[in-house]
Amino acid sequence: MKFLIVGLGNIGDEYANTRHNIGFKVLDAFAKASNLVFDNDTRYGATVSGRVKNAELLLLKPSTYMNLSGDAVRYWMQREKIPVENVLIIVDDLSIPFGSLRLKGNGSAGGHNGLKSIEARVGTQQYARIRFGIGNDFPKGAQVDYVLGEWSDEEAKRLEERIPIAVEMIKSFCLAGLQNTMNQFNNK
Repeated sequence: MKFLIVGLGNIGDEYANTRHNIGFKVLDAFAKASNLVFDNDTRYGATVSGRVKNAELLLLKPSTYMNLSGDAVRYWMQREKIPVENVLIIVDDLSIPFGSLRLKGNGSAGGHNGLKSIEARVGTQQYARIRFGIGNDFPKGAQVDYVLGEWSDEEAKRLEERIPIAVEMIKSFCLAGLQNTMNQFNNK
């Protein structure tokens, strides 16, 4: 079984430690824990292949910027012949509390431009996503600044506890499937 695991974010040093880049952070942690090194020179993003037991994984950090993430997802799905049911997207989510992790098998983009792009390019909402809560502690009209803002010191400390759980969710998705992973990890 082959899986495409996509962490959403924006390329460039100015975005490296922003809330919007939690997908990149999770994949970096996965790669580090598995002694994998991303190739930054592949088409549409940085990629690395690895295994979790009998599952073959292709990790992708798109270089298309958030609003065009669907181009990278569609390209790698087609190139590697990975069906949509074996795609997992890691994405930031304003609508759930900071540090909360929710796995869903489908759903709307919820206003997230990266998910809107994936839906448009892949042609469906029927793909799995880990929604990583970044909270919504910002004044009205300041959503963009908040999402593109850097983590507070307190948030950065809590991320060290939450990111490893997201890594375990990826492994479980590939080995135990969507429903079992949702049952094990959602609301914890």
